[in-house]
Amino acid sequence: MELKRVVVTGLGAVTPVGNNPEETWANLLAGKSGAAPITLFNTEMFKTKFACEVKDLNVTDYIDRKEMRKMDRYCQLAMISAMQGIKDANIDVETEDLDRVGVIFGVGIGGIKTFQDEVTYYGQHEDQGPKFNPFFIPKMIADIAAGQISIQYGFHGPNYTTTSACASSSNALADAFNLIRLGKANIIVSGGAEAAICECGVGGFNAMHALSTRNDDPEHASRPFSASRDGFVMGEGAGVLLLESLESALARKANIICEIVGYGQTSDAYHITAPDPEGEGAKMSMLLALEEADVEPEKLAYINAHGTSTPMNDAIETKAIKKAFGDHAKNLCVSSTKSMTGHMLGAAGAIEALVCAYAVRDGFVPQTLNYKVADEECDLDYVAGATRYQEVPYAISNSLGFGGHNSSLLFKKYSE
Repeated sequence: MELKRVVVTGLGAVTPVGNNPEETWANLLAGKSGAAPITLFNTEMFKTKFACEVKDLNVTDYIDRKEMRKMDRYCQLAMISAMQGIKDANIDVETEDLDRVGVIFGVGIGGIKTFQDEVTYYGQHEDQGPKFNPFFIPKMIADIAAGQISIQYGFHGPNYTTTSACASSSNALADAFNLIRLGKANIIVSGGAEAAICECGVGGFNAMHALSTRNDDPEHASRPFSASRDGFVMGEGAGVLLLESLESALARKANIICEIVGYGQTSDAYHITAPDPEGEGAKMSMLLALEEADVEPEKLAYINAHGTSTPMNDAIETKAIKKAFGDHAKNLCVSSTKSMTGHMLGAAGAIEALVCAYAVRDGFVPQTLNYKVADEECDLDYVAGATRYQEVPYAISNSLGFGGHNSSLLFKKYSE
C-alpha cells in the first residue's frame, strides 16, 4: 500500500500574542511577549501573579452566547481556532464528503476552571445537598472540544482527543497525519487547546515549584536556555492545523502551506515530571521523525524546541539535540517561542507546529526572547536577539510532556 502525502492547508490560532494565526505570527517575528499580570482571578495570595493570557477576545464574535455558556474556556478557544482553520482552508461543507473529514484534538487537562467552580460551589453548600450544573460534566471532559467541532460542521470522520500532558496536541497531529496517509480520512482538523490560568492551575504548578516567580518583570520571565531561568510562564490558547491528503488538496485547488513528512514518539519511562537526565527519549523522538521521512539529519535547519524555561528541561533538551545531531547541532537554529507565548500546556505542540509551518513556508526563524545569560549546559544557537531570515527546508517541533511523553513532528517546505 502506497502511503499518501499529507499537507497543511489551513491554520487557526488564539494565543497570548494574537487572536488569529496572522497576528500571532507577526508578533512572534516582532519579538512581542504575551506575559502580563493575571486578570482572570485574584492573585494576592499566590506566589506567581502573572501569566500569558489570551487578550481582547470577543468570544461572541464566533460563538452564540447561549452555546458559549455550555463550554469551558478551553473549548471556546478550541472552537474559535477550528473555525479559523476551516475558513482558512476554504472547506465547503456543502460539497465535501463529510464522512471523510475528522477532528483529532489534543488537550492536556480539559475543563479545569469548570471543575474548580463546580466543586467549590458544592463544598461551600454541602449542607444543602448536591447541586451541580447539568453541563458540569460535558463542559469539563477533555474530549468535548473534538466533539463540539464535529457537531458544528457535521464532520463524521475519526473523532477523538489525545491527552499526553504537554505533548497532547503534537500527538493529535501525529495521529491525524497517520490516518490521512493510510487513507482513513481526506481531511482532519487537528491541534490542541488549554485554558488552565485559574486558581487550581496556577496554585498546582506553584506547589511543584514549576512556575517562574518574577512578578516584578513578567515580560522577561520566560527566558528559555538562559542561565537565569527560574521556571515556566503559564499560557493559554488554541491552535489548529488542517491536515489533508495531497490528492484532496490538489483536487480542490487548496492553498498548500507546507507538508508534514514524519513524526517520532517515545517514552522516557523515568519519572512522572522530570525528564530523563540523559535525554535519550527526546533524542530518539527526533531521530525517528527523520528516519520515517528518510531525511538526513544534516538537512534539518530549525528546531522549535520544547524550551520551557525550566532549569532541567532546557539543559536536557540541549543534550538530546547534541546527541541526535552530533556536529550538525551547532549549525541548527534552535528557538523556543514559549519565551513569548508562555507554556500553553496541551495547546503548546499545536502552536509550535504552526510556527514550523510558517517557518518552512516563509523562510523566517523566530527568536528566543530574553536569552541574555549563557549557560554552559545550553550551548547551541538559540536565535537570540532577533528573528532570523533564512531558508528552512525542514523543521522539527519538539513536545516533551509530564509522564515522559516525547513527540517530534517533521515539516517540509512544499514542492510538487
